[in-house]
Amino acid sequence: MSRFRRAALAAALAVATATLSTAVGSGTPASAAPPTAAVALGDSFISGEGAGAYAAVADAGGVARGFPGWTAPNDNAFFCHRSANASLHRANLPGIQDRFNLACSGGQPQDLATASSARAGGRQVAAQLDQLRAVGRTHDIDLVLLGLGSNNSSFTFGSVAEKCANRFIADAWTGWWEFWAYLGGPVEQKPCTDADLATAAQWSAATAETTSAVRQLLTTLREIDADGRHRIVLQDYTNPLPLDLAPGFHEEDSRDDTRDKFRALGAERYAAGCPIHRASLLPGHRFSQGLGTLVRSTRDTLAAEFPGAELVYLNVQRAFDGARLCESAASPAGSLATPIRLQDSPPNGAFVTSLAGKDKIAIQRIANTCVSYFQTCQESWHPNASGHQVLGQCLTGAATTGARSVACVRAPDGSVAVS
Repeated sequence: MSRFRRAALAAALAVATATLSTAVGSGTPASAAPPTAAVALGDSFISGEGAGAYAAVADAGGVARGFPGWTAPNDNAFFCHRSANASLHRANLPGIQDRFNLACSGGQPQDLATASSARAGGRQVAAQLDQLRAVGRTHDIDLVLLGLGSNNSSFTFGSVAEKCANRFIADAWTGWWEFWAYLGGPVEQKPCTDADLATAAQWSAATAETTSAVRQLLTTLREIDADGRHRIVLQDYTNPLPLDLAPGFHEEDSRDDTRDKFRALGAERYAAGCPIHRASLLPGHRFSQGLGTLVRSTRDTLAAEFPGAELVYLNVQRAFDGARLCESAASPAGSLATPIRLQDSPPNGAFVTSLAGKDKIAIQRIANTCVSYFQTCQESWHPNASGHQVLGQCLTGAATTGARSVACVRAPDGSVAVS
């Protein structure tokens, strides 16, 4: 703390003490302390995407926006998908009186300080730090849960998931020689590689972008949190898919996903929630681990810059162990993540749960519906309500630990440990 801040704090304490003495002497009660608050900021893994029970969201003009219909523009504030089942609301947080979910599905680092609508694909909501300042005017902010980094100027979780799933679907239903167009052109049919998901240069840029945004958060909290005491939990990401699929999903009709055209297998994996090549799984996990490295690097860099700040890195990469999509034959039942689900056109809320018997023209139409109306498929491959219940346990541990780096791990019996 600088000499100026020490002096300012001492002066403030002197004024507060004098005020309290006057109040006691005159019989007038001192001003009550503001209620304590926990606040969630960031993107879809924090907002509660996939967990249902979505609340109305105030747009940039302060108007609460409820569900606008399946064909509404995707920039509608409601599609931030702030869920009553989000981990912030499921965690046990002693001493916290009120909770505010200010995260937004698709949120990027720049959305902290700038209105999301200022960028392409953003939603009509105010900057998350402006929303945080509003909370700070009425509450003592004691805990901030932050999930940031999976979406940035270089790559987004949605684009990565869409790329790998579309490659599998195209490979399953069409021959390499067939030219049938999704919106945006032909789709590659090879499994995803590490370079397809993010390059070294993109990782570097994403880390710098995320670190800069979190630095702005820390500076804002210094300005608005009167008592200066708050903990910031930086959560990373868990992969909705396993390291390998359960054996029953390896082939169908004696065809696996290494040959051309395997429609029965494609339909089987889609129904189970995991339309993806087996060869794409390990690159996907390395991508998830890369996001963990990004979040940990951000935490470590800012801990050095703000030595008095309570910054906790929460690693949730193993929080869904044993309950990922297609990790068991019963999938998606019992999974902690939402399966990929699409709607036909025009969208009406009815999800296609089976692609069995559909030809490539129908597949093209269904896939294009997701492109045209992203809200119809944006819940795909996110934690479901049960998954957020687990993430809430992870947050409970991170909110009370004395450590500054913890891992949340799900055991085979379903128990969750944070250490």
